[in-house]
Amino acid sequence: MAKINFGGVWEDVVTSDEFTLEKARTILDGETVAILGYGVQGPGQALNLRDNGIRVIVGQREGGSSWDKALRDGFIPGETLFSIEEAAKRGTIVEYLLSDAGQKELWPIVKPYLTEGKTLYFSHGFSITYKDQTGIVPPADIDVVLVAPKGSGRSVRNNFLDKSGINSSYAVFQDFSGRAAEKTLALGIAVGSGYLFPTTFEKEVFSDLTGERGVLMGCLAGVMEAQYSVLRKNGHSPSEAFNETVEELTQSLIRLVAENGMDWMYANCSTTAQRGALDWKGAFRDAVAPTFEKLYESVRSGEETRIVLTSNSAPDYRVKLNAELDEIKNSEMWQAGAAVRALRPENRR
Repeated sequence: MAKINFGGVWEDVVTSDEFTLEKARTILDGETVAILGYGVQGPGQALNLRDNGIRVIVGQREGGSSWDKALRDGFIPGETLFSIEEAAKRGTIVEYLLSDAGQKELWPIVKPYLTEGKTLYFSHGFSITYKDQTGIVPPADIDVVLVAPKGSGRSVRNNFLDKSGINSSYAVFQDFSGRAAEKTLALGIAVGSGYLFPTTFEKEVFSDLTGERGVLMGCLAGVMEAQYSVLRKNGHSPSEAFNETVEELTQSLIRLVAENGMDWMYANCSTTAQRGALDWKGAFRDAVAPTFEKLYESVRSGEETRIVLTSNSAPDYRVKLNAELDEIKNSEMWQAGAAVRALRPENRR
């Protein structure tokens, strides 16, 4: 474990240099990792584990699109692809990667297969932290652990393939075996983490739900819509408004931030851009801070969980979701985006 200075605060992190893949393989030797759910996180983690030499099976309901995806990814019915019940029975480490609503729904089916000495693995602290709403209380004679990649399942896989790795948090909720911590780190390295930092189930879900609703998705989409709308109202063309709102951010500036930080991005822009950004940064921070406080309290209180479980458990959930996504897709802003992307050189070849 290495101590790293994060802006004046020292933290313990675990990297793939000190906790090697060879060490992870040794710790996981003889284990069978059952991936329950093959939707968002399941494919990336399953394929990375398999490519790293870990014994992996998938549990998924037969006949659906996720079952078909597992087939396309090389999992074989009766050998490495099973029903959820059969995979849970066979697995010594059960990765519970269904949606949060799906985890609640299937818990009564999965729980009987979590027999003494097994490990129950999550990539989200949701179900354990909000057990009063989910009903998920693990048996006392198993390990309960978490590895939460800081990215989508697609990024977990793509970063693995390009050998960049993905950052992940990890936590141990219940250590029955006395080996839960080392198994958690081994799994974190084996699913493709470049480095891992410690958290708790509660802190993981509080930060994750805030981030998704905030900067990572909700806030990002909202501020883009606001700026685009102002530009259009003032006579700018869709192409100009989209390029100044989205394209320049995603294709240029955010890459500079990723490379060396926000100050470095500022330093590599014009002095006019620097001055304006520095002058307006505080105004935007102060404007949105109350919204973030309200958001965090909604997460902490369990209100966001209630909304998620109620909405995602509804029989017409998928229909309503697709309608909301289509509304975004068909808006002028994102139709302009589709046209802009089509004009990129790589898409015109």
